[in-house]
Amino acid sequence: MNKIFEVPMYPYARHEDQDAGAPVRRKVVVIGAGPVGLAAAIELAQEGIEVVVLDENDKVSFGSRAICFAKRPLEILDRLGCGQPMVDKGVLWNKGKVFFDDRQVYDFDLLPEEGHKRPAFINLQQYYFEEYLVDRVRELQAQGAPIEIRGRNKVSAIGTHPDHVTLEVDTPEGSYNLEADWMIACDGANSPTRRMLGLDFVGRVFEDNFLIADVVMEADFPTERWFWFDPPFNKGQSALLHKQPDGVWRIDLQLGWDIDKEREKRPENVIPRLKAMLGEEVEFELEWVSIYTFQCRRMEQFRHGRVLFAGDAAHQVSPFGARGANSGLQDTDNLIWKLKLVMEGKAPDSLLDSYDQERVHGAEENILNSSRSTDFITPKSEMSRLLRDAVLDLSEHHEFARPLVNSGRLSVPCTYDGSTLNSADALMDGPARSRPGSACPDAPLGDGFLLSKLGNDFVLLTIDADAPDEIEEAGITVKRLALSVKDDKTLALKERYLGDNDSGVYLIRPDQHVAARRPSFDDNQFRAAIRRAVGKE
Repeated sequence: MNKIFEVPMYPYARHEDQDAGAPVRRKVVVIGAGPVGLAAAIELAQEGIEVVVLDENDKVSFGSRAICFAKRPLEILDRLGCGQPMVDKGVLWNKGKVFFDDRQVYDFDLLPEEGHKRPAFINLQQYYFEEYLVDRVRELQAQGAPIEIRGRNKVSAIGTHPDHVTLEVDTPEGSYNLEADWMIACDGANSPTRRMLGLDFVGRVFEDNFLIADVVMEADFPTERWFWFDPPFNKGQSALLHKQPDGVWRIDLQLGWDIDKEREKRPENVIPRLKAMLGEEVEFELEWVSIYTFQCRRMEQFRHGRVLFAGDAAHQVSPFGARGANSGLQDTDNLIWKLKLVMEGKAPDSLLDSYDQERVHGAEENILNSSRSTDFITPKSEMSRLLRDAVLDLSEHHEFARPLVNSGRLSVPCTYDGSTLNSADALMDGPARSRPGSACPDAPLGDGFLLSKLGNDFVLLTIDADAPDEIEEAGITVKRLALSVKDDKTLALKERYLGDNDSGVYLIRPDQHVAARRPSFDDNQFRAAIRRAVGKE
């Protein structure tokens, strides 16, 4: 077993806040040092905002847990300064295969086009993911950034007030009180924060159980996502196979509803199932075993005054589709730039309501896709099963049927259609993929890639168009990035941003979502778009 599970990454140490005569007020407190909480804290620290992360544990997660990290979160991690270690360690993949019984019915490529810095997905155990985030925290601390992680600091009580939040924190040396201007709850699906505030989820719990087994073995399977419907080694059910680093393989096996979970997790019951799949002659070692039940649920609101929820604390989806951690990283990417502007007095408090609006939209999209996947994978009636099996049979020879096969619609960036921060897209009949609300698609620029040049601030992207080099509006400084399609011999920049237009001007938000676009620069229109993008219009 990988010993990283056993190493305290942020061990308990007594803090001066515990000896203060009155509760110390901190700018932002993040609860939970998982992937989402650490990402939020890193982005805050990079912006120079004081942040304290509290976690009742002091180690990275036990077991690989989340393993599939999509292109969009990798691009977010690049802006957090830790994308490259993830990609270097991870298993990169774009392709997958779908099987019905023992037949391959089709394969797919999630990123068939060239001109992107990052792959469609990497597979990386969550413990490595968290380790690299903690490494980034240590780098920021060495640079003097205002960030700290307090291990074995368990929040046991929370009080909400109009201008702050109060916390009671338990430690090995007793409890202390703390205050925060703002609090971000990233404490997981069973969020104690949510419970302490009397809040709950709405949604569905599906009547099925799945076994996750991480096994260490030497195998020559390709680095692809393999999914089986009704395989001979798990009749009437489904299975999934993924490769991870260090010779670890993730296997998911559908078990059904009426099972004894503790019994099914015992090695003497898990190993025969795996041998039936892999073959009696294959040698492997169990690293981690768990059983999960599909749940597609969310909080009705992600913002409650000065308490903001993100990640699994705010929403849950089934694992098929890799929408959990990937969605959580998009939560914090959406939230932190807005919180920064509000804290600096450059945007109204109501800007944070757009976090709730946009990310609830993202959660609803994930829940819809995840629910449809679950219904296809686990039919609830004989008629549903007959229909599904007919679709699978047809997909082997008929391309029209393949889009109907749903083994988990894999995570893609959320487009914030209808957001109050978007400006109308009336005058530019541009590509749908870069319309207002969408995440900017990457493009090669000869000496690098577009997203690397956009950074973490508002940007006025001009493509073969004139505009000022800098605009000051409503307290926001927007700098120009001037490009030409001549810089990209692949013409990906034109295809992804101009379409049939000869030029284009884009207002890009700090989270690299499009706020506005026009075929040419118009001072009044773009100033209005800036105000709208920060909640002042």
